[in-house]
Amino acid sequence: MNVGIIFDPLLSWPIWWALAGCSTLALVFALWRGLSGGWLRALAAALVLMMLAGPMLQNEERAPLSDIVFVVRDDSASQTLGTRPEQTRNAKEDVLRALRARDNTEIREVRVPDGDGDAGTQAMTALAKALAEEPKARVAGAIMIGDGLIHDVDAAPDLPAPLHHLRTGLQSDWDRRIVVENAPAYAIIGEPVQLTLRIEDEGAAPGSEAFTNISISVGAEDPIAFEVPIGRDIDVPVTLPHGGRNVLKFDVPEGEGELTPRNNSYLMEINGVRDRLRVLLVSGEPHAGGRTWRNLLKSDSSVDLVHFTILRPPEKHDGVPVGELSLIAFPTRELFIEKIDDFDLIVFDRYKRRGILPSAYLENVREYVEKGGAVLVAAGPDFASAESLYRSPLGEIVPARPTARVIEQGFTPALSDIGERHPVTRGLKAEASERADGTRDWGRWMRQVEVDEVEGRVLMRGFEEKPLLVLNRVGEGRVALLASDHAWLWARGYEGGGPQLELLRRLSHWMMKEPELEEEALFAESGERGMKIVRRSLAEQVGDVTVTAPDGSTRVVTLSEVKPGVFEGALESDGAGLYRLEDEELSSVVGLGPASPREFERTIATSSRLEPLVDAQQGGSFALEEGVPSLRDVREGRNAAGASWMGLTPRNAYETVALKQFPLLPPWAALAIFTLFIVGGWLREGRR
Repeated sequence: MNVGIIFDPLLSWPIWWALAGCSTLALVFALWRGLSGGWLRALAAALVLMMLAGPMLQNEERAPLSDIVFVVRDDSASQTLGTRPEQTRNAKEDVLRALRARDNTEIREVRVPDGDGDAGTQAMTALAKALAEEPKARVAGAIMIGDGLIHDVDAAPDLPAPLHHLRTGLQSDWDRRIVVENAPAYAIIGEPVQLTLRIEDEGAAPGSEAFTNISISVGAEDPIAFEVPIGRDIDVPVTLPHGGRNVLKFDVPEGEGELTPRNNSYLMEINGVRDRLRVLLVSGEPHAGGRTWRNLLKSDSSVDLVHFTILRPPEKHDGVPVGELSLIAFPTRELFIEKIDDFDLIVFDRYKRRGILPSAYLENVREYVEKGGAVLVAAGPDFASAESLYRSPLGEIVPARPTARVIEQGFTPALSDIGERHPVTRGLKAEASERADGTRDWGRWMRQVEVDEVEGRVLMRGFEEKPLLVLNRVGEGRVALLASDHAWLWARGYEGGGPQLELLRRLSHWMMKEPELEEEALFAESGERGMKIVRRSLAEQVGDVTVTAPDGSTRVVTLSEVKPGVFEGALESDGAGLYRLEDEELSSVVGLGPASPREFERTIATSSRLEPLVDAQQGGSFALEEGVPSLRDVREGRNAAGASWMGLTPRNAYETVALKQFPLLPPWAALAIFTLFIVGGWLREGRR
């Protein structure tokens, strides 16, 4: 029961105060005039004011409410290390047993799993969510059991009661980890990029080792081992072997007694890009298609183009004295002898032998291809003549032999069966322009050089199914032959045009060994539930792919064709790390999960991250290896932790179950007393 007096005024309070003021002035006037009954009239006025204020006697029946205590249990990945699972389980049982023995107490258990993705331990977020569902007036405290490695301190709620931390782990724990700094997302192919590494020992490390081994592997290549110092920054130069995604893995051996080897490996991806693509375009003579090649290559800002054009052939005799020609001698020796290896691609556009480039220069071009270079021959009528490039040292690498026949008839280029599957031409039909009648097709070309004795793959065919576009690999390099000089008709939109820009762009990038245009490739893309395995091949069928997980286990994935030349399969896996993919011909690697899981960046248990929150509520931090502290009740605002005890704040909360109100003075009694005071005052003044 709780009894009290409340007021329910009959008039608004401003009017009540105005009446009280007037009554006070009347009392002062009566005292000044010396009226003997003034004090009786003052009592009558006070009685009236009291009744106008509406005093009520309130009787409140209350039911006590229990205190609420949160027990937050960290079940994240870092809590699986060492003795922490057993410590957590035992501490939870002891805390729950003590709370159940405490009178008037309700327990709210909060479990903290791993955060979504790589968010780490979101303990404060879980506590804030649980706290939002309870009235703060009943919260007597919160007890957190875990290693203290939380990652959302900024999301801590405003607790109205003490917060205590029961820390798992041992004082003797130690761990070794790899720290990678200065790791770029992109790097230039063929140029070394500096990575900064550091091997750190944390916790109670033995301290007997000053050096350790580290192995570095790039992609599916064999790892290379080094001996490096512990606790010092190390600059490691890494050269990317190819463009696109490159997977790098760093490993250090597990130390004796180390807490976990999970952070002894570091996985990262760097995208390889080309600094500048250097292209040498050699035009035999000006023609309508020459500008097409130049515009294509100049449209890409990453291409450095050197254009060598023969404007005045040696056999031209027009009577102009050599001294009056405003032409600058082209540095052919410098380009074709000294700096030829600096080019990524050489394009011969309707070039024929005229003695300008000696055979020794062309022989150097052939060697350049065999060592990894690329040559594209865009053939015109001269390719079928006696001065053809085929009848030079380049004839040894050109993928088809001209028959000396030039076909001067219109034809529509078409993809071959292999062309339907090859990345250079696959999907080009979808690029075709739409005609006025609604059909989609390509415009015609008007000239083709007939070739035979083809070596390589025919991607496109022309007049009477004769080879039009032929690709081949020579040594470590690549060669392509386009047996027509009329690709420019597509660029002009002749008869609807065609995908000229996309075709030539893909062709040039394939020759420069861009990974996305390799016809035989095996790779995987990480997803939410694992990985998608992709196999590109010109074959009609491909074999199964064997996937080796980081723990050494293997699984076989069967691929199915989703579009011409592309096979896909899926593998569900939630284990992070480096996966190796292999089939009968190819192998590759893919990294799943974060480079270094946040839960294992640091593994030594600590209370430092929770200290600001614990101190703000005068709570305490306790090491579980020293035992579970006992529980005490403390008043709000007092210190809530000691050497071996932790305090909870009783809230004494209640709910009102019944409420009764009675007038403090019945109206008839108030009227009788008021009459008594007035009559008494009148009689006293009359007697005087």
